Amino acid sequence: MDRRLVQAAFFVAIAGMLTACAGGISRQALSQVTYSGAFSDVLKNPAGYQGQTVIWGGRVIKIENENGGTQIVALQQDLDGDYRPANSDQSQGRFLIRSSQFLDPVLYPPGTLFTVVGRLQGAENRLIGEMTYRYPVIDIVEIQRWDPQRRSSPRVHIGIGVSGRF
Repeated sequence: MDRRLVQAAFFVAIAGMLTACAGGISRQALSQVTYSGAFSDVLKNPAGYQGQTVIWGGRVIKIENENGGTQIVALQQDLDGDYRPANSDQSQGRFLIRSSQFLDPVLYPPGTLFTVVGRLQGAENRLIGEMTYRYPVIDIVEIQRWDPQRRSSPRVHIGIGVSGRF
């Protein structure tokens, strides 16, 4: 009987882990990531990381469609354990995402949270107001949009306490 209980617990644990991995960035894309260091290091020296594949997250500032595809101007935000950007006001900077395919601005409006796996192509200087800013540029391998209200993995809360209204 104890053996069946242990087997059942094992299968429940495996199912939970698989559920937690559902959605988000594919394992194939994750296996291509060659640099997982600090975004700030790349920002200081984008040429030094050219050709590396990164996984970054953030929110859309602006999307620009051109004949050759789409560019997203993005605000970097740290990723959590599920590779989902932290929905906060903390950022280490901006970057550009390039896609050879059309990405619909309706699906990527300003403020959209995303995670992207992409290959670093160097940097591009652009203006923010009157200030020149150097943006690291990546070409998309895979991108995932996130619903800000929904988490990708189940939320579990276990607690003991007393509740009441006074």
